[in-house]
This record gives sequence, C-alpha cells and structure tokens, in this order.
Amino acid sequence: MASMIFSPSLSSPNLSRPRFSTSRRFTTCSRSPLDVRCRLVEPLRSDNGVPSRVPILLNGALSGGVFSVPKVQDVPARSDTRLRIFSGTANRALSQEIASYLGLELGKIKIKRFADGEIYVQLQESVRGCDVFLVQPTCPPANENLMELLIMIDACRRASAKNITAVIPYFGYARADRKTQGRESIAAKLVANMITEAGANRVLACDLHSGQSMGYFDIPVDHVYGQPVILDYLASKTICSNDLVVVSPDVGGVARARAFAKKLSDAPLAIVDKRRHGHNVAEVMNLIGDVRGKVAVMVDDMIDTAGTIAKGAELLHQEGAREVYACSTHAVFSPPAIERLSSGLFQEVIITNTIPVLDQKTFPQLTVLSVANLLGETIWRVYDDCSVDHEPYSTLDID
Repeated sequence: MASMIFSPSLSSPNLSRPRFSTSRRFTTCSRSPLDVRCRLVEPLRSDNGVPSRVPILLNGALSGGVFSVPKVQDVPARSDTRLRIFSGTANRALSQEIASYLGLELGKIKIKRFADGEIYVQLQESVRGCDVFLVQPTCPPANENLMELLIMIDACRRASAKNITAVIPYFGYARADRKTQGRESIAAKLVANMITEAGANRVLACDLHSGQSMGYFDIPVDHVYGQPVILDYLASKTICSNDLVVVSPDVGGVARARAFAKKLSDAPLAIVDKRRHGHNVAEVMNLIGDVRGKVAVMVDDMIDTAGTIAKGAELLHQEGAREVYACSTHAVFSPPAIERLSSGLFQEVIITNTIPVLDQKTFPQLTVLSVANLLGETIWRVYDDCSVDHEPYSTLDID
C-alpha cells in the first residue's frame, strides 16, 4: 500500500537560528469514551526542533532511505538581544513555545483588569530601540483580546520600541471583509485601521479568512499558512494515496482545497455546494466530484459552530465516502460545535493551536498540532531581514 508523504525541504541558508521544521510535536486525545483528556504524543527525535532522521522523498514517492540532518548547537538565551517576544493573555502557551524555538525567554509584562473591566498593561523591562513581537490572537472573547493587543502596542510605542510587530495567529473579524448587503460594515478594515493607528509597524497573521484582508492594512503584512503542519501530520498516517480525495466544504474555499490537494499526492478535488440562509446557518445542496469508497479530507480555514463542515460530512457519507477527516487551522468551536464534531461523522478532527483549546472542548477524535515552529521561524526571518522566497521557506505558502 502506497503511503502519502509530505516532507518540506530542509535546505536553507546559513543562519544563526536552527533551521525550520514543521511541528513534529502534537497533541491527540484519548479514544476512550470515558476519558477525553488530551495526552502528549512523544515527538520524533530531534535537535533544536529539527528531526535527526527524515524520510527521503524522490519523485513524489518514499525511497525507503533516510538522510541525517546536521546537528545544530543549542542556542543560548539571548539576554542582550534586541529581539523581544511578549505575550498577551489570549494564548500564552503558544507564545512560550515560540520563544523556546527562538532560544529566548518571554518578555516580562504586567496585564490586569480593573474592577470595571478596563485593561492595564505595563512592560516590566526596557524595549528602547528593540524589535518587539507581540503574540496575541484576537480569539473569543474577541473584543477583550483585541483591546488588550491595542493597549500592548501602545505601551511598546510609548516605551520607544524601534519596531512593533503584532503577531496575530488568529485574526478576529476577518469574516467581515466585504459588503454583501446594504448598510453593512467592513469590520476587518476597521480593525486593521485600529491596529495601525495604535502604533504597529508590521503584522504577522496566520491563515486569514480571505487574501484581501492583507490589503486593509497600511503597513506590511506577513501571511503564513498552517497547511505544512497539517500535511506533515497527515503524511504520518497510513492512507493509500489512490484512496484520497480533498473536499472543499464550500465554493469559497476551492482555492485553498486545490492547493492542499496538490501537495497531498496531487489528490483529486471535490466541492460541496451549499446555500447559506443566514450567519452560522448552512444548507448543503449537492456534491461536485466523486468520493465513493474514498477517504475524504475536508479542508477549511476555521471551524466555528461546525455547521458547514458537519453538513458536508453527512453528505459525503451519503455519497459513499469510507472515512471523513476534518482539517482546519483555527478552532473557534462555538456551541454546538463540540456536539457536531464528536457525533461520529469524522474519523479525526485535525486543528492547530492558533486558538487555545480548553479542556471542556476536547473530544476523542480531536488532534491539536502546534504552529510554534512556523511562527517562530517567520519571526526570526522578519527580524533578521531574510528573504521569505528562499527555500524551504517559499514551499510553506508564505506570501
């Protein structure tokens, strides 16, 4: 049985940082119906996040051999560096992983709420003349986390930071990116203006809902995708490449699904045609493509209430799909998402940790992958003024 394999090239220019490796460390959940607590899967043997032995990919097939990656010396903490990483309260675990990848400690920052809900931010160390990266997804509660990010940016600007980059693993309000009806706001543009006016010099975002959101910012935007992390994980599963079909849950996600299918052994593509009657309400109409007897991999940028992807999975099973996998970068998981995703429609639900997954939102089919290495490498290249077009960076779908 042929296995699908994806392994990004590990050749890269000489840098003082370890070379990039997509996340080999992921969290999966117990299959026991009585225990859905997540457990940590033992990572591949590696040095500084780079695997010491990697499968060789020749002409799209596994050659059976391996090559050794040169060892990189441990990177000491740079106490005198002008690169500083600060974390908001939205996803401190991801921020800590990013800092560890870079060989740094998180910057000291004090964030608290007053009794009336106002947010107070004070940097606990000097950032004068430094390149500061603020890691804060604007995930639920979106308004709280967005306001916290704005105040963090303002604090850094008033502390004379040289450059301020807002690292936003999940960009809230991205779905309000255009006017589909009269008298609607374009909230994505409004939020972009607020971040710019607060004092950010640059934005680093992961899997924006639509590409045009980058144009709403009047400052540079580095846009990275979580696809390599998910593809790397899927490559570890024993699935015959001839049995695969990639499915877009709606017409708007066709471009994303096509790019995913191309890298997944050039798998065929299917499209779920749906009609939406209101926000968070979806009605599936029909399926374009053949999934009978296939392993269907549904790809989307986010899962909110899971209505779209759950109805799509029902249709795939009706059309004869053998197994259905759901892959998404952002796990918003608004009610009743957990009930829909854990109902038995999916063999596995694969997400990343751009948004923290609370214990009460875990279930047996859930697998959480880390994007810390991806974001950490991007931060390093932005700080070091490296070209993002250089291999293997350009193979990661980075704009």
